[in-house]
Amino acid sequence: MTYFVTGATGFIGRHLVEELLRNREGDVHVLVREGSRERLADLMARWEPDAPGTRVKPVVGDLTEPGLGVDPGWVDAHAGGIEHFFHLAAIYDMTVGEERNEQLNNGGTRNAVDLANALRAGHLHHTSSVAAAGLYKGLFREDMFDEGQSLPTPYHRTKYESEQIARERSKVPWRVYRPAVVVGHSQTGEMDKVDGPYYFFKAIQKARDVLPQWVPLVGPELGYTNIVPVDFVARAMDHIAHQPGLDGQAFHLTDPKGRRSGEVLNAFARAAHAPQFALRIDKRLTDALPKGVISMLMKLPALRDVRNTLLADFGIPPEVIEHVGFTAQFDTRDTERALAGSGIAVPPLEAYAERLWDYWERNLDPDLFKDRSFGHAVNGRTVVITGASSGIGRAAAIKIARAGGIPLLVARGVEKLEEAKAEIEDFGGTAYIYSADLADPEAIGVLVERMLSEHAVIDMLVNNAGRSIRRSVALSHDRFHDYERTMQLNYFGTIKLIMGLLPHMQERGSGHVVNVSSIGVQTSPPRFSAYVASKAALDAWTRVVSSEVVGFGVTFTTIHMPLVRTPMIAPTKIYDSFPTITPDEAADMVCEALRSKPKQINTRLGTFGEVAYALAPKAVDQILHMAYKVFPDSAAAKGQADPSEKASMEQIAMANLMKGVHW
Repeated sequence: MTYFVTGATGFIGRHLVEELLRNREGDVHVLVREGSRERLADLMARWEPDAPGTRVKPVVGDLTEPGLGVDPGWVDAHAGGIEHFFHLAAIYDMTVGEERNEQLNNGGTRNAVDLANALRAGHLHHTSSVAAAGLYKGLFREDMFDEGQSLPTPYHRTKYESEQIARERSKVPWRVYRPAVVVGHSQTGEMDKVDGPYYFFKAIQKARDVLPQWVPLVGPELGYTNIVPVDFVARAMDHIAHQPGLDGQAFHLTDPKGRRSGEVLNAFARAAHAPQFALRIDKRLTDALPKGVISMLMKLPALRDVRNTLLADFGIPPEVIEHVGFTAQFDTRDTERALAGSGIAVPPLEAYAERLWDYWERNLDPDLFKDRSFGHAVNGRTVVITGASSGIGRAAAIKIARAGGIPLLVARGVEKLEEAKAEIEDFGGTAYIYSADLADPEAIGVLVERMLSEHAVIDMLVNNAGRSIRRSVALSHDRFHDYERTMQLNYFGTIKLIMGLLPHMQERGSGHVVNVSSIGVQTSPPRFSAYVASKAALDAWTRVVSSEVVGFGVTFTTIHMPLVRTPMIAPTKIYDSFPTITPDEAADMVCEALRSKPKQINTRLGTFGEVAYALAPKAVDQILHMAYKVFPDSAAAKGQADPSEKASMEQIAMANLMKGVHW
């Protein structure tokens, strides 16, 4: 037998060609665009590894051209010699617009049928879709077609119309195949793109990454769906195409029993070792609302933006959510009769869900194709760094410059800023210095004006400059200025700088702010009431403002930094024996904040401190009071100098037990 296949390089097409080569004899002519010859050559090597091109014959053409753009001489030479003409080339994507659907689904089918007629093919096999049933409610039989069903999208409409073209325009005997939602190969998991249930895999993956598998979830039930693996579709088409007496019929290549979408998602969640939906809210509850209520609510900009943000975070197109559930169930009795005795049947999803998941995670996960390097995040971008003359700020500036970023170094001391700039320029980097007192609101205003006048774009801001005071409240009764000066730099100065740059970032629709906060905000260590309060105020301000500006493309990261060995902690001599992280390690946390832009970067101990205080605040008070006694005020806090001051074994033991906390 001799075959002609359109869409042979597509997902279903390539598996159908494999079946034809494995089960049948004769040549398989495949339509290929001139620009896709290389792709076809790769497939031919897969189809015929020993002798590519022995049976598979490329035919150059184009789906959008009359007669598929095939050379008339080729048509004349093969007229009457093609026994089976398979038309699979089409758009199988609900997110594609009306013009493209019309061009490829309807126009392509019209051109394919004309070519089949010109070739006087023995049979035309048209691949339609269950989407042709539109929003028909009830059992849609295989002998049904034009039932007055509504067709809500260009995809549904052109699937219906292209089948109609095949039925009415074909002058040769025809057969129609209506696959359900086609997923990967049941044995290998192979899939060519993210589509159908795969759109929900990222949400399942994220749930798995943050929650234990045993945590029960509550989620929506989006109605009934129907899923079949590609190898079933290809095998069924090959078998039915060669059975006698079936012309003029349509065949549903679907699972005889549709399944609820929640069951399908849970099957994939089990395959991913992720939490499952223990309670699913039935779509019929929302359907019972007065007609149009949900659509009217979704037209409200605020609700629409929230929905779209959530869907975008998971990579789910809104069009997919709206049409996940089928309103029809699909009769498969004609298909089952045609396949009787062949051993071809739809395998249960649970038998191959793990293979589909594994293939997606290894090959199709969108995150695999994103450049997540630090260099990609900062290369060519201008980054303001306060406190850049030493410690964390200087280390971060050097890392940013080495990655191709342009740091704007801000601090009071010009001499140390010049040293940092010279170090950056020595390895070929670029940096600019700005001397400013960030405790002076007027100086901040001048700083902002100068930076914006000298740089067309400021992409990121790292608020690293800060002041720490370790002194008990008992020693602070006559030192109220400690609280004032700490708030002036850590809180007022920081938000003054942010507010100076916010209009610029909002106007550009892009910007990221990193606030270096403290683990102390999470653990509330004694003797840091001035410092922790100033950082807690910054945290609270950031949580409020981030919700106001996120819609303008401006985002925030708060780093609850553990104890770092910098000049700021030098006056407290017991810290000399405490475990700390280095400025370089702290700078890595800043760089990670610029790279991945999370809401927060925390340590496990800091998170534990927050949880412990939420669950048992009185017990935490007692533990911290014990620490208050173990770690007394330093000589510096008392206004004294004690060169012999050092940590006791008890203090060192407790500091190592709670590594990173400021005691």
